[in-house]
Amino acid sequence: MKDILWKVKKFDQLTLNELYCILKIRQEVFIVEQACYYLDADGCDDQAVHLWAERNGEILAYCRVFDEGVKYGESSIGRVLTGQKFRNLKLGKVLMKFALEVIESRFKSKRVRISAQDYLIKFYTEFGFSETGKKYFEDDIPHTEMYRQIEGSAL
Repeated sequence: MKDILWKVKKFDQLTLNELYCILKIRQEVFIVEQACYYLDADGCDDQAVHLWAERNGEILAYCRVFDEGVKYGESSIGRVLTGQKFRNLKLGKVLMKFALEVIESRFKSKRVRISAQDYLIKFYTEFGFSETGKKYFEDDIPHTEMYRQIEGSAL
């Protein structure tokens, strides 16, 4: 784990190579591995803060984080992934902790809403997320909307 570098960048700070690697791993996980055909480049990346773990120039885990009012009224986390060959490293938990820290420190936001694939509901509850009751299919995959209020918030 010592050789893993964590990076946090806004879209306009990404190098072309970083952007390519981000799009590549998102396609590997969400389109190829999950056999789900959808437009990953959804026009929102330029409004996101991108967070990832990297080793020797290869992305191991990734997510993007949004301020309030972009995806939801609250801040949000999306495109959460760990590359298939790196899942044994348990980077998802570290990634989520960093993502929540980014939301609180950069956006000064206490409220977070996510769209979770149903098989990951238990994972997200470990970080204080609760199901809102809104369940739906997104790109033919069952999802549940989840909400978390960061401790100390009066909202």
